[in-house]
Order: sequence, then structure tokens, then C-alpha cells
Amino acid sequence: MDAAEHARLAVAWLTVSDEEFAEGRRMQASEKLWGAASHALTAVAIERGWRYGRHAHFDINTRRLVEESGNREMLDNFNMAQRFHANFYQGHLDDAEIAEYRPLTRSFVRFVLNFLTESPYN
Repeated sequence: MDAAEHARLAVAWLTVSDEEFAEGRRMQASEKLWGAASHALTAVAIERGWRYGRHAHFDINTRRLVEESGNREMLDNFNMAQRFHANFYQGHLDDAEIAEYRPLTRSFVRFVLNFLTESPYN
């Protein structure tokens, strides 16, 4: 897949996640949120020629984007996205945490995709 395909998937997973949360499938919805974040990061990594494919690369590449932008808040938002990934396996997030972290994860996806030459958000 190329960067544009990963970007499209990131946006699509956000929509699917919303649908699954609305239907009460919290664990599946959580993984879709993480999927949106990981596909967004993969899109930027491909476009910039950065390494990707391992979980550690998500962290490394997030730190690069945060450093480049100066937006330290997005590092916290990335960490919230990772909590959704863990929630898929553990189901540990309660309704209040989900309500708090969902917008932060969506914001992170938008932040990352805006680094693309042709962002779906431009």
C-alpha cells in the first residue's frame, strides 16, 4: 500500500470506530481507533521514507512529528491512542475514559495526516 491508501484507511477506521461505539462494541471500536492512528503514522512514514512496520516505529515517528511541530500535546494524544489498543485486549477503559480519550485520538489522527503532502483534511 502507498501513503494515500494508508491515509484513506485511517479516516475510514475513524468512521467504523464511531459506528462500533454506537453499537456497544467497545473493544472492537477501540482497536479501530488505534488502527486509524497507526495507519496515519504509516502514511507519513512512507511519504517521508521513515522506517515503519514495528510498534516502536510508531513511537519514534510520533516523537519526530511532535518535535517538528512543537505540539507536545500530541505526544499525550498518541499515548491515549495506545490505550485504545490495550483496551482491545483488556477491556479496561470505562465509559468516562472512552468519552475523554476518543476526541484526543481523533485529534492525533488529524494532526498526523496533516503532515502529508495530500492530506484528506486539506
